[in-house]
Amino acid sequence: MTINQGLMTSATDQWATPQDFFDQQNALHGPFDVDVCADATNAKCAVYFDKDADGLKQTWAGKCWMNPPYGRDIGKWMKKAHESEATVVCLVPARTDTKWWHDYAMKGEVTFIKGRLKFGSAVNSAPFPSAVVVFRGTT
Repeated sequence: MTINQGLMTSATDQWATPQDFFDQQNALHGPFDVDVCADATNAKCAVYFDKDADGLKQTWAGKCWMNPPYGRDIGKWMKKAHESEATVVCLVPARTDTKWWHDYAMKGEVTFIKGRLKFGSAVNSAPFPSAVVVFRGTT
C-alpha cells in the first residue's frame, strides 16, 4: 500500500483563511473586532495579534476571529477561546479524534464545513475537513 506522504505532514501549520469564507462568517457572526492569530499577510481584521504580540497572552474582547496554527499548540488556542469572555469564532481542522476537540471544541457551537476549503492562494483543497466552532462569551 502506498501512503501519500503529503497528507501526513505539512510544510507549515498556518493555513490562511479564504477571504470569501471569512466574509460569510463575518456576515453571520460579526462584524469581527480582532483577528487573534494572524500576521500582516493574512489578517482578516484591522486589529490583529501577530506572533510578536502573542494572542495567547492578550485579553480578547468583543467579537474575535481565530484561525490558529494547526500544529501541536492548537489546544492552547482552543482553551483560550473557550475560556474567553469574548465571542470567539474559530476555523479549525475537524479533528474529532483529538483531546483538544473533546476538551474544547465540543463545548462550543460546531458547524462542519461541507467539502474542503482552499486556504490562502492554494490551487488544491486542504487534505483535511474543517469546522467552525463558536464560543459565545459574555462581552
